[in-house]
This record gives sequence, structure tokens and C-alpha cells, in this order.
Amino acid sequence: MGADEEAELPEPERTEPERTEPGRTDGPEQQAGPGGSAGPAGLDARDRAVLALEARSWRTAGAKERAVREELGLSSTRYYQLLNGLLDRPEALAHAPVLVNRLRRVRAARRAAR
Repeated sequence: MGADEEAELPEPERTEPERTEPGRTDGPEQQAGPGGSAGPAGLDARDRAVLALEARSWRTAGAKERAVREELGLSSTRYYQLLNGLLDRPEALAHAPVLVNRLRRVRAARRAAR
């Protein structure tokens, strides 16, 4: 090889992440539940709202129940049913690990007390 000749090296193979079409769902992280669009953790908007509301602190006794009705449009019973179901989902644990683990401990303590 002379000074004027360039050594031709093979270019490294480029691998780009596969892109999905808008509206197409492929993996579990993209699947939406019955409440709306799925977020990055696989939880729909309602599930994320339930976890966010549960993470807040409340000054008065009825403030949380009022927020559940006004912000989520759910009865208290339905809210706690959804929350209890979320505690068993790995997506919820990935989304809010500290909250979910704390609520799991509280639930386990209540079950043990029965």
C-alpha cells in the first residue's frame, strides 16, 4: 500500500433500535390497560394517577376520599380495589418501588394480624 492509497476497512455494522409505527403495540411495556394510554412502565394513566394520589400526604380525614372522587371519579371502594391490584403488578413496583413496597408491608401486616 502506498501513501496515496487508503486502506479500506469494513464499516462496522450499524444496528438501530426497531421503531414501531404510531398506534402499534409490540411489547408489554406498550400495552394499555382499560383506563387509557400506556406509559413507559406499562401502567395506564389511571394506574399512575392512583399511585400518585396514594403517595400524597393528607391533612384531614376526608381529604383523600374527596380527592379520589373529584380527581379520579372513583368511589373509595373501587379506588382501594384498584390500588390493591396494583400492588401485585411488577409494573407498579418498577414505577414507584418505595411506595409499592411500603404498601405491601402494610398489607402483609394487616393480613398477619387477622
